[in-house]
Amino acid sequence: MITIKDVAQHAGVSVSTVSYVLSGKRPISRATSQRVRRSISKLGFHPNAGARALASSRTNVLALVVPLRTDLNLPVIMQFVSSIVTTARAHDYDVLLLTKESSADEVHRVIGSSMADAVIVMDVEARDPRIPALRELDVPVVLVGVPTDPDGLGCVDLDFTASGARTVAHLADLGHRSLALIGSPPAVYERETGYATRFLSGFTDCARQRGVTVHVHPCAPSYSALSACLDDLLRPELAVTGLVVHNEAVLADVVLELRRRDRRVPEDISVIALCPDAIAAAQPVPLTSIAIPAEEVGSIAVEMLMRGLAGEQPSEVRLLAPQLIDRGSTVTAPRTADRSTQTTPVSRSR
Repeated sequence: MITIKDVAQHAGVSVSTVSYVLSGKRPISRATSQRVRRSISKLGFHPNAGARALASSRTNVLALVVPLRTDLNLPVIMQFVSSIVTTARAHDYDVLLLTKESSADEVHRVIGSSMADAVIVMDVEARDPRIPALRELDVPVVLVGVPTDPDGLGCVDLDFTASGARTVAHLADLGHRSLALIGSPPAVYERETGYATRFLSGFTDCARQRGVTVHVHPCAPSYSALSACLDDLLRPELAVTGLVVHNEAVLADVVLELRRRDRRVPEDISVIALCPDAIAAAQPVPLTSIAIPAEEVGSIAVEMLMRGLAGEQPSEVRLLAPQLIDRGSTVTAPRTADRSTQTTPVSRSR
């Protein structure tokens, strides 16, 4: 299938130039416009003609970019999607869901065909390869997540750095000196996905400041991976008394697997999770947690787009402060924990 990127390469112009020729939203020289249209004709590219005819008016559609990778936790993602759709409908907007991993080209095609008025992008990486193409769009763009360089883009997310630090501080205040983190799947860290790397940074930085030893283990979303992870993290010589879980896919099995190993929560080991409130409360032992505020983040993302469509550029970064709810799964560290040899290194198993 011929894409807008193919047309741009054939005509020797940028994807955004093709988009502007199709939409008429920005003046393009006659010579360039003719070259682009010749390429469109020669390649047989077929944009949405009906939408293109409406280029000067609103479609009342928002494009939502959510690459559905296998390591994403779909139930949590759908909480964000539900909030975005609900808030959009309150503004008389529909939502067009784009799920391809190479979605930057797809976004250009959608915007170039005037199928959507603005864009929300999820699963943002620290150095996200989509960012340059998103900056070329002549419509408001909001990221659910924060890249290393958010300049010119609106961003909203939980403050994952502060969240990682909050879990360590909570356990350190209870006297825990050896902590373990069951982290996100390895591929999430390899992509440098923003939420995971920021949480890890806050977690390890706070541990150094508080003189706490931490052991980090990314965990694939399977029971066998969780079992292997706990085999490594619960070795006697590590003397782990506090466990932080940043992996919703394995969270349901954590308490059960600890119980199978004769580790009671919280008497033998304290557990704190980063996850939606409903998930934390529904565990065999309700878990102390920092909430992922999917409903609030989704709503703010849409409101930022609405301001952008009203002429205000939504180039701000909104980070929501972490809210910790104590459900009793974290208590004072057991007195049997050997603290005489505690140091402050950070060990990672990947």
